[in-house]
Amino acid sequence: MHRPYRSAVLLAAVVLAPVVSVQAQGGTPEISRTVAAGGISVAGWAGKIDPNEASQGRTITDSKLSNAGDVLSVTTGPAVTYWNPANKATGNYTIKATFTEAKYMNLNSHPHPYGIMIAGNDLGTDQQSFLYCAAYGNGSFIVRGFGPASFMMNGGRGAAAPSVNKAAGPGAPVTQEIALSVKGDKVECAINGTVVASYDKSALVMAGKLKSTDGVYGIRFSHNTEATVTGLTMTKQ
Repeated sequence: MHRPYRSAVLLAAVVLAPVVSVQAQGGTPEISRTVAAGGISVAGWAGKIDPNEASQGRTITDSKLSNAGDVLSVTTGPAVTYWNPANKATGNYTIKATFTEAKYMNLNSHPHPYGIMIAGNDLGTDQQSFLYCAAYGNGSFIVRGFGPASFMMNGGRGAAAPSVNKAAGPGAPVTQEIALSVKGDKVECAINGTVVASYDKSALVMAGKLKSTDGVYGIRFSHNTEATVTGLTMTKQ
């Protein structure tokens, strides 16, 4: 006679369960926030949240991309990749930008990364592929991609590098200049002017990883992160 009540309780628990993401560096479960007045308000830009976030009912409107002139402002919610399909790079090139976290860990209890995305193909679909290099405000960085499943190039927790700036503490500002380059048969990530990772192109352009190093470029943000982006540029090598 108590079964209907029990079923109702179980259903409520499922409906009200919070959306959880796995933080990239430590594997610690964390709830992805919903950003007020979210969505994309920068002309020509598009975005896609990560598949694990979408599978839990989250949408691109749960994160926010806006701008004031040439300054892009990002606040996440779900982990997301943003791009303008007009921004394409082929051959040998460098994509760089400066990321400023005005208040380190403002929306989270541990560091979350943000950085440059390159080699975007089939973006916005289930078959998208791209590579990104992202920095944390604690002196570490990660290199990862989708092809279309996610893949890691420097381990699940990334790696520390002396050139990656460290915030003085939560709430303090921290800035990183991040660049991804394709140079001949190499793909390199540089942070604050120092190369922190280098890979043979043959280790990236292959089944399950990138379709090509040619493609659209943009920016990548983990969940529950807030920062601005300036100077997003492409330079031919």
